[in-house]
Amino acid sequence: MNEKKYFEVSIEINPEAAEIASDVLFSNFECDGVVTSEEEYKDLEIVNCKNNFVKGFIDKESADENTIKQTILDSYIALLENGFTKEELGSWKVSVKLVENEDWSKKWKENWKPTPITKDITICPSWIKYEKRPDELVINIDPGAAFGTGTHETTQLCVMALEQYMKKNDVVADIGTGTGILAFAASILGANSVMAIDNDPVAIEAAVENANLNNIKNCKFETNEIYSINEQFDFVTANILHNVLAEIMGDLYRILKPKGKMVLSGILDTKAQVVKDAIEKCDLEIIEIKQLNQWVAIIVEKIR
Repeated sequence: MNEKKYFEVSIEINPEAAEIASDVLFSNFECDGVVTSEEEYKDLEIVNCKNNFVKGFIDKESADENTIKQTILDSYIALLENGFTKEELGSWKVSVKLVENEDWSKKWKENWKPTPITKDITICPSWIKYEKRPDELVINIDPGAAFGTGTHETTQLCVMALEQYMKKNDVVADIGTGTGILAFAASILGANSVMAIDNDPVAIEAAVENANLNNIKNCKFETNEIYSINEQFDFVTANILHNVLAEIMGDLYRILKPKGKMVLSGILDTKAQVVKDAIEKCDLEIIEIKQLNQWVAIIVEKIR
């Protein structure tokens, strides 16, 4: 039997656009995984990092080289039309080469180590045996083919907000859950229940598997859109691109209980005003803005 072959697709980026480029690969192709950086962490700080690229591994039978390049170019143009700048995105120069099904799936695993994302919570790859501190909370993750290892600044900001503002026994919604990191964080921090949705069924499949890894029982995962949700929640997390947050702000407001709190993230600091303008149109009050490097999270409260 012939070994499965892949196109290794490399996109040159501004490191701040890693999530965006990865999402393009997963949303448009049968992408079995990505490598976004080679990082070493110490005390929540990156001490060594090569991260000016995103590499995706796309099943050779699912797309041809020209289609891949054209789709990435079209996505780049669409992002520019949505307000991103070339400086924010990087060049998005694309190279494609055919590779055997060999060690690429191991390569990114070798570069991903247990990573503390806050003082008390650590994200740990499921294949690593990790001895935790007595007071440390650990989330074990196997991203599979879905996007999100939980170590990005936007995720860290959201978890910090959960630690600070979510109350024990809150009913929580996680909009755009990806591999489920924020849902798990809410659960282990004492949420009564968590509804987590994503429009990507592959992400939801990975989230369910990760919930089982962590023996988490109070999270419900659905492939769904926010406009279909009729419940209201004490706390909402939404770690999505700034333009999407602006588009769905009305629905985010609708599903939040009066006096409920929400963290909005996935926002480059240069795009924060877009989200602030959307917030001002609703009865939402900004109570804090957190920032890590070029990324911000905006915490709001529903006035009534």
